[in-house]
Amino acid sequence: MLRAIIFDFDGVIVDSEPLIFRLTQQMAAQEHWTVTEAEYFRDYLALDDRGIVEHLYHSHGRPVDAARRDELVEWKKRAYADEIRDGLPAVPGAVEFVRSLAAQYPLAIASGSLRSEIEHLLSNLGLRDAFQLIVAADDVERSKPAPDIFLKTLEALRRLPGFRAAEAGSHDVPLAPLLARECLVIEDAPNGVRAAHAAGMPCLALAHSRPLDELAHADWVARDFSGVDLAAIIAAFHLFPPEGRLSP
Repeated sequence: MLRAIIFDFDGVIVDSEPLIFRLTQQMAAQEHWTVTEAEYFRDYLALDDRGIVEHLYHSHGRPVDAARRDELVEWKKRAYADEIRDGLPAVPGAVEFVRSLAAQYPLAIASGSLRSEIEHLLSNLGLRDAFQLIVAADDVERSKPAPDIFLKTLEALRRLPGFRAAEAGSHDVPLAPLLARECLVIEDAPNGVRAAHAAGMPCLALAHSRPLDELAHADWVARDFSGVDLAAIIAAFHLFPPEGRLSP
């Protein structure tokens, strides 16, 4: 059964990808590199800032200079903080969708953005209280498509009171541990879907940033929040096999 929902952030809840693309171009230009829009949305979507810079090095045939990488990451952090000072708009339908789910399930965010960025933008949208926890780029070494951020989120969810097993001597009924296959991930990037599956989690992909055909490896795909058949997804979780993925 479905017991928890994990959201990606950029491009799923907040409409930040155009800004991140522009800043990525400006960051790359400091090393005389170029990034086209097609390249960004194909190769860089779902990467954290460090992953973006390292990919820039690799794609331009240069070994990663760790010190310069960290300088560029810090530049992007400062530039993004300035840009989002007054907040960013939510993806259409995101606020209502999150609010409806928050009344039914524990919600978490697993994002390649920094915690400070996520906290600020969620607060600006009035959604900070809807999420029990946030796992951000600050918390993991490897960005998506590695499963690290989703596995870290699963560990954190298991420590919430609603999932934590009863202590020895307690008269409470022990809870079954939260399993990866009982978590729904909501993503907008092909690599985000791959990361969710690598963590053993079913995934709903929204075509906010990429076309539907590039997200076909997700368990469910919708153009936007208005096209999500949540009742069907919840029902499918009751049929989830012991191993493997759900059928779309």
